[in-house]
Amino acid sequence: MASNEEITGPISQEDVEAADKLKNEANEYFKKQSYNNAIELYTKAIEKNPKNAVFFANRSIANLRLENFGYALSDASKAIELDRSYTKAYYRRAAAYMSLGKYKLALKDFEYVTKVRPNDQDAKMKYTECNKIVKKIAFEKAISVDKKEVNIADSINLDAMTIEDEYIGPALEDGKVTLKFVTELMEFYKRQKKLHKKYAYKILIDVKAYLQKQPSLVDIKVADEAKFTVCGDIHGQYYDLMNIFKLNGLPSETNPYLFNGDFVDRGSFSVECIFTLFSFKLLYPNHFYMSRGNHETLDMNRMYGFRGEVSSKYTSQMADLFTEVYNWLPLAHCINGRVLVMHGGLFSKDDVTLDDIRKVDRNKQPPEDGIMCELLWSDPQPMLGRAPSKRGVGCQFGPDVTNTFLQRNGLDYVIRSHEVKNDGYEIAHDGKCITVFSAPNYCDTMGNLGAFITMNGKDLKPNFTTYEAVPHPDVKPMAYANSFFNMLCQ
Repeated sequence: MASNEEITGPISQEDVEAADKLKNEANEYFKKQSYNNAIELYTKAIEKNPKNAVFFANRSIANLRLENFGYALSDASKAIELDRSYTKAYYRRAAAYMSLGKYKLALKDFEYVTKVRPNDQDAKMKYTECNKIVKKIAFEKAISVDKKEVNIADSINLDAMTIEDEYIGPALEDGKVTLKFVTELMEFYKRQKKLHKKYAYKILIDVKAYLQKQPSLVDIKVADEAKFTVCGDIHGQYYDLMNIFKLNGLPSETNPYLFNGDFVDRGSFSVECIFTLFSFKLLYPNHFYMSRGNHETLDMNRMYGFRGEVSSKYTSQMADLFTEVYNWLPLAHCINGRVLVMHGGLFSKDDVTLDDIRKVDRNKQPPEDGIMCELLWSDPQPMLGRAPSKRGVGCQFGPDVTNTFLQRNGLDYVIRSHEVKNDGYEIAHDGKCITVFSAPNYCDTMGNLGAFITMNGKDLKPNFTTYEAVPHPDVKPMAYANSFFNMLCQ
């Protein structure tokens, strides 16, 4: 392979200085958590001086913050190619690998650093911590193989759980969710109280039993004059979820909702969000819908806080049960046969039909490619055609891909979520691909608006409502995230 110098030729001192100036400007944007602006300036610095490993490593961490794991990985690898001794680049690549659930590859990077820098205590510590994660996952897999016939929902003994006299929270009535229960639950959660574990387990067991009977693609019928609401990512931002209901009304048989994945992770009130949403699902099963997102998966929950939050507020057994329940969430919804809603996006092949989605065996962790993966992970792009995903999973698809899919399946447009948008939504591909994101000021840092979509059954024309974040108790996002991962991403 030709060296970088042979490809680019010599770089003038003027370009070196201009690149350093751009990098410093980018660093200021990064400190302000304006990651897109930082990436733009790091890119300009790289164009001036493509031989500086620091520029690639800095752009890598900015991409990590935006969950562009594929870009983060390639930038960190380029930084390593330019400077084999640049320790930080190995850490960046390890963080990207971990975000993609590739823990063994992350461990290799740490192992390399400990070999070339045997006295580096920080590297030793990170290697040891990563090794613990790899061994723990291997142990969990070994147990799950031994116990593959064990069904956690069936192993829960609700009768053995007693409701203590001092518990004064909401209670299920005859084991059922009622409007009184869910109304009291929302107020209870606003005061940072915890639902009794017996009721929490019962909700999960009942939701799983319901979801198991649902197809992978759910058809929704909306009457001509009826209103229907689609919400995007919530990401554990419970107080913003309450604000949606304040602005748009509580879910009911006359006010149906679809929540389009990523209910949990990042935000530190994910338990409150998911039990509220699951309660509404049980209360109004035919008027309240939930799609699986890429964060309703084991690897994401392990890294981004949900698993830690459930284990802290309840038990690790309940965290395992959530994984079991999430496997049964539908992958997509079709409104009146004309609008397809999925969390991520479209496909790497042109011949996918709605029937293909219906036939997907979804009771598993998403594979690294194929229809299920792409429904949860893909993103639109403005250019024609397809490109490898910036996230390292799924694909990026252009307006021609969207058009072909819509024509093949007799659809008007698609709604998806999965990406932060400054205005809470974005209309792309000539109005045929709409993104809606419902977590305002995402992670308390992004400054974006949240949005939801309302439409009526007759014309299905999307109307957008946007809103700002509301105050929440002083619990930081990622409070329950894997501390090792947080340390890597500093």
